Amino acid sequence: MPLTQPVMARSSWSIDFMSDGLTGRRRFRTLNVIDDFNREVLGIDIGVSLPAIRMTRFLDQLGEAHGYPQCIRTDNGPEFTSTEFTQWAQQRGILIDFIEPGCPYQNAYIERFNRTYREEVLDMHLFTTLDQVRWHTEAWINIYNIERPNESLDRLSPVEYRQRAYSTLKLC
Repeated sequence: MPLTQPVMARSSWSIDFMSDGLTGRRRFRTLNVIDDFNREVLGIDIGVSLPAIRMTRFLDQLGEAHGYPQCIRTDNGPEFTSTEFTQWAQQRGILIDFIEPGCPYQNAYIERFNRTYREEVLDMHLFTTLDQVRWHTEAWINIYNIERPNESLDRLSPVEYRQRAYSTLKLC
C-alpha cells in the first residue's frame, strides 16, 4: 500500500541510518531526516558512532530550526526502539510510527532518499575524512532541496513544492 503524503510540511518526518566507509576502511554512519510532505532534507548527521543520545540531540536541533513533527516514521532499529528515543518523542508529543519488520516499502520516502544520497554522494567520492563527507553532503543537500526536481513533486524541488503549497493555502 502506498504511503499517504501529508497535507502540510513538518507534520511527518522519516528517519533512517546508513553506513559507509572511508578509504582507510574506517566505517561511519549517517542519520538521514526528511520531511515527508515535500521530501526536503532537514538534516544528515555523520559520525563514526551515532548513539541514541546523539540522535535525540540532533533531532532537537532540527525541531528547533524547523518545528517538531507530529509523527516520525522509522524502522525498528535499536536506536529507534531505545528508551532514550521513545522517551524523547513522548516528552515532545511526537508519535513514533514504526514500520513492520522486513517491510522497508512502508518507509518508502526515506528508502528512496537513501538510494539517491548513496548514488549521488557516497558512491561518487572516495572520502578520507568525515569532514570531507560532511562538506560534500552539505553542498549536495543545498542542491537537492533548492534546485533538484523531484518526480513525485510535479518536477519541483522540495523547497519549490513547499513554497507553492503554502502560497495557495487559503487561511479563511
